[in-house]
Amino acid sequence: MKQATTLFTQQLNSFSGSLHAFALTFTRDDEDARDLVQDTMVKAIRYSDLYEEGTNMKGWLFTILRNTFINSYRKNSRSGEIFTVCEEISSAQLKKSASLNEGENKCMMDDIQYALKKLQPEYYIPFIRYFEGFKYHEIAEELNIPLGTVKTRIHVARGILKKSLKMYQDNYRKAG
Repeated sequence: MKQATTLFTQQLNSFSGSLHAFALTFTRDDEDARDLVQDTMVKAIRYSDLYEEGTNMKGWLFTILRNTFINSYRKNSRSGEIFTVCEEISSAQLKKSASLNEGENKCMMDDIQYALKKLQPEYYIPFIRYFEGFKYHEIAEELNIPLGTVKTRIHVARGILKKSLKMYQDNYRKAG
């Protein structure tokens, strides 16, 4: 059994280069791609009993990698963001924009809360529900309004918040 496990692990490692290249097509970031490959390898080892000898291991691994990325993307998109400044934020940008000054962070949070409170209820409620992870159709059912209206109100709320918090957007651009 141990020999079979060693052989499986060796085969697994032989695909790490092609997995990394495939991961880069999803993440467009070398560090994130390495993390995705590592997660894929861990899952492959964890579920090695599901792998059937003689099947296409590379295809099996690529499927695990793709599904891992999709599940991670869905999980992250459900957590919601008030606004996005750019499509992807690198670790270097995060280091530059991170602040050790708790007072500055509190001011920023106060500004975000103030901007949210300024939203009219018809925009605030759908936006907050979406931010909490509810899907558009769930919000439409809860508020008893059409799906298109929910999408429009969330879009309008984002625009208002983006305008209200523009000073932070400019700061993030300078930091990047």
